[in-house]
This record gives sequence, C-alpha cells and structure tokens, in this order.
Amino acid sequence: MTLATAVASCLVCDTEFEVRDDWEKGEITECAACGQEHEVVEKTPAGVRLDLAPEVEEDWGE
Repeated sequence: MTLATAVASCLVCDTEFEVRDDWEKGEITECAACGQEHEVVEKTPAGVRLDLAPEVEEDWGE
C-alpha cells in the first residue's frame, strides 16, 4: 500500500492530488481532472516540486 506524503496542485487546472511516497525524481504523473502530465523535479521530506512533463519529441528512442 502506498501512502500519500503531501498534496500537490496541477500546474494547469489547480486541482489538488496526493503525492505518493514511492514517487521518485523524474517520475511522470497525470492530473485526473485535466490529463496534464507532470514530472517530479524535486522530492524532499517537506514535499515535492512539479513541472510540466516534457512533450515526447520525434527523435526520442532513436
């Protein structure tokens, strides 16, 4: 079972969602309300800092 450690807000629609304690830096999560993807850019005991997830570029995976 994963427990929430904090609450974060979507950077697009401002909907709050729980931050799971198993999230790591670089992990991508999606807002349930609007579908915007966010990337965890920093995680500390005080909380997390999110940024909009990068768009998939044409040359990724080459």
